[in-house]
Amino acid sequence: MSAAPPPAPAPQDPAEPRELPQLGFDVDEPCLRADAARNRARLLEAAAQLVAERGADCVTMEEVAAAAHVGKGTVFRRFGDRTGLLSALLDHSEKKFQAAFLSGPPPLGPGAPPADRLRAFGLALLRRTADELELQLAAEPEAGRRFTHPSRRVLRHHVTLLLREAVPDADCEILAHTLMAVLDPALVHHLTRQCGMPPERLESAWTDLVDRVTCPAPSAGGLNSPG
Repeated sequence: MSAAPPPAPAPQDPAEPRELPQLGFDVDEPCLRADAARNRARLLEAAAQLVAERGADCVTMEEVAAAAHVGKGTVFRRFGDRTGLLSALLDHSEKKFQAAFLSGPPPLGPGAPPADRLRAFGLALLRRTADELELQLAAEPEAGRRFTHPSRRVLRHHVTLLLREAVPDADCEILAHTLMAVLDPALVHHLTRQCGMPPERLESAWTDLVDRVTCPAPSAGGLNSPG
């Protein structure tokens, strides 16, 4: 009589993914009719242009409808109200940015060393924030949700993963919070609009900060060793 076969190995939990999947914004978009999808795209494009020109607080649903050449009722049916429209506009921007750092070309996307990706990430986020600062400030989560909002968590997790590769001996979760604070839209507004700092100064400071965090300092022995 043959021996019983050895028991099958227990299934292993999957390893932590190197990157988070993109957030599921606009999950109903693929189900839209072609004309509805075109209207939605026109509305988001018109809203983005108006926000960039006049600021989020000055944009009305009626103005967005007129700029997109659709009826006012179309805007309300699609987005509900002004808050829904601004949220959809920000979600659309988030999707594009996440796609760039999750699967786009390096150095922002995969394929570059982690420190290079971290530099590129901060520079891209600073430029995006400068382009849509009014929108981001208008959609700023309340204090209780500031650090738990899904989009913020995706960005912070991405920074944490890069730090774990670049400086594995650091407390990367706390360090990710620290680095993300430098990229906060409210701080960008304060520094650029209230303090008058040029955006280039913020970008240079980000690059310097990443270099200081990810480049190990030379040891004392290395500095003092005889040549």
